[in-house]
Order: sequence, then C-alpha cells, then structure tokens
Amino acid sequence: MSYSYFCPCPRGMEAALAEEIGEVAQASSTLKVHKQVPGGVHCSGSLSDSYRLNLHSRIASRILLRIAQGSYVNENDIYDLTLAQAWEEWFPVERTIRVDLNAIKSPLKSLEFTTLKIKDAVCDRFRDLYGKRPSVNTRTPDVRIAGFLDANNYTVYLDTSGEALFKRGWRQETGDAPLRENLAAGLLRVSGWKPGTVLLDPMCGSGTILIEAAQILAGIPSGMNRGFAFEKFQDFNAAEWQAIKGEVKLNPLPTEPTLFGSDISGDMIVMTRNNLRNAGIRFEVPLKQIEAQEIRPPSSVPGIILANPPYGERIGVRGDRSQAPDELATAFYSAFSATLKQRFAGWQVFLFTADLGLPKMLRLKESRKTPFFNGALECRLFRFDMVAGFNRREEAKPRAG
Repeated sequence: MSYSYFCPCPRGMEAALAEEIGEVAQASSTLKVHKQVPGGVHCSGSLSDSYRLNLHSRIASRILLRIAQGSYVNENDIYDLTLAQAWEEWFPVERTIRVDLNAIKSPLKSLEFTTLKIKDAVCDRFRDLYGKRPSVNTRTPDVRIAGFLDANNYTVYLDTSGEALFKRGWRQETGDAPLRENLAAGLLRVSGWKPGTVLLDPMCGSGTILIEAAQILAGIPSGMNRGFAFEKFQDFNAAEWQAIKGEVKLNPLPTEPTLFGSDISGDMIVMTRNNLRNAGIRFEVPLKQIEAQEIRPPSSVPGIILANPPYGERIGVRGDRSQAPDELATAFYSAFSATLKQRFAGWQVFLFTADLGLPKMLRLKESRKTPFFNGALECRLFRFDMVAGFNRREEAKPRAG
C-alpha cells in the first residue's frame, strides 16, 4: 500500500531535502518525491519507506504520514474528520498521545481549542470502541498526531519519527547556541561539500557541522543511534526494519584527515571531541584551540570553510568586556577578513548568520547569498570565493543613500 508523506524541514532547505529524498529513493522501488512547498517536501511510498527516510534523512525535521484530508468551516468539521479515522489500526489504546497543530491563514479563532478538539476526537474514537481512552503525555508521548490547517483544508498526520529528527542521539552537551543538526546537514549540502573535500570550521562550537560531515564521510546514517515512533505502531515490521538497517555499509576509515575544526574556547574543543566520540566517529578530526582570525589553511589543497559565526554577545565571550558587542564584532570581522584574504586564496568560504550586514563588516563581496530560517530567525548563507585580489569591495567609492 502506498501512503502520502510530508517531510517538514527548516525553511530554505526544501530543494536540498528533495534532492536527499531522491537519493534515499534509489534503494526503494516505491518511494517517490512529489512537490516542494514552503517548509517541506511531499513524497509517497510504502510503510517501510518511512523507516528508510527516518534512518537516512539528515535534513527533514520529521516524517509525517498523512491519515486524512478534507475541507472545514469550523472546529466540528475537524472533530468529525478526525473521529472517522481508524486510529485503532495504527496504535493500541495503551499508547500515550500528543497532538500538535500548525496553521497558515486559518479563520479559526483559537488553535488551542482546535487542538483540544482533535485530541478529543482521537480519544472518543477509542472510548466508543473499547470503553477506555489513550492518556495524553505532552513530554514523552508514544504517538504524536500532527494537524495542519490552511484557509480551507485540514490535514491530519501520524508522526512516524517521534522526537524531532535533528535529535540524533549523540549530543550530550552543547554550547550556548548550538546549530540544529538538520540545519548543519543542509548547509553542508548547499555548500557543495562532498566527502574527500577539505572542510574547516574555525568556530566549531560543540562541533555540529563537523560531526554531520564526519558521519557522512563514515557512512553512518543520522538515525542509527535512536528510536522512532513507528516502532510502537500496531503493524510495525521489526524484520523489515532490521533489514533496512542491515543494508547500511560503513565507508572505510580515511587515511588522511580532511575535516578540521578550531574554536577560541578550550571547553568547546573538549565538547566537540566528546560529541564526535558519541556520534561513532573512529577517525581523527584534528581540533585546535585558536582564535578564528589566527587560523591557517590545514591543507595545501584549497577546500571549504563552513561556519556559523557567533553574533552579538557571543563574540565577546573571551574578548575585552569593556568594548561594546558591535565594536568587538567590527574588530573581529576586520581581522578575520584579513586572514581569509591573505591565507585562503582558492578557498570557498560559507558563513551562516542572522547578521545580514556581515559582508559589509568583512569588506568582502559575497558571490552568493541563500536565505534560510533558523526557527523564526531569518538567516543567510553567504558564500565568498577567495580569489586573490578580486574580492575586495571598492571601498573608495562613496555609498549611495
């Protein structure tokens, strides 16, 4: 049987996710990619394709299986459509549940009330059949049900993932503002990084970008070390799940390092090392405690720098506290820019930031800027091609306006 799936992702990552699902589909005769919409990708396939997507997708936030869709005028229409679904075929009454609802341009006054109506419909279905109802557990539910409303239509999904997919199972400790794992994986894909290409993250924090790259290099799927909601479904096929995991072929360990990281904080370097170990990385990823503006190329072959620079207060973590954050930022980026120009000719530099004025602070002209959202925060991935002599802004010209 074929099911419709919706795979949400960070906004801006839709094309990267569609490409990734296409790669996962190469191992399946039933998985098909359909259309990209803002915030995710629609696809279809068998139930075991949801196992495959949960195991392998680095960019999706969840894998949602569509249960029903219909038009609505009020909350009662939503209740009726939800009540009519055979929830008992998906999970037993003993499972705990949670309901989440998202909406775009819905005319309904209260999403909280509508969420309650969806939950009541699921529980009433079980009570009508068995005389008892599932318990609600908002923190660690066995089963998550996701509703989506637009102006006219209601879609209800069963979440096959459970906890969000960016929770890979390896992270035990983080810095102040860790980049989500699925966002880091999307940035790697959008940057064009491939295993074998030299990668340097000079502001690695707790190591998210490096760990995603290292797992890709090792051939370790993102979902290898965690559980999923589909394992608690009625018709969960444990043998098929084991077979899909059994198809995983790890890559040979690299003989020469191609991934490199550094950070101003020694604590962050220790944290990155621990996280790499927890993520199953069994080869060396050289790490240095050094300020970003002091870095040197770690290889004679040009590669890619990919970093999520700190902003505002975080730049001054180890800096001079007497200076305002904007002064610190200006001084930091001026020095960092000089290092890139002097030492990194031939490299591609990708900086992911919410500070849209970053190129101006670096006095570099970006060759590309790609908009993304980190949650609700609008960000850019700026690309700078470090071609000696060509990337300075024409500083002498007066700026208009």
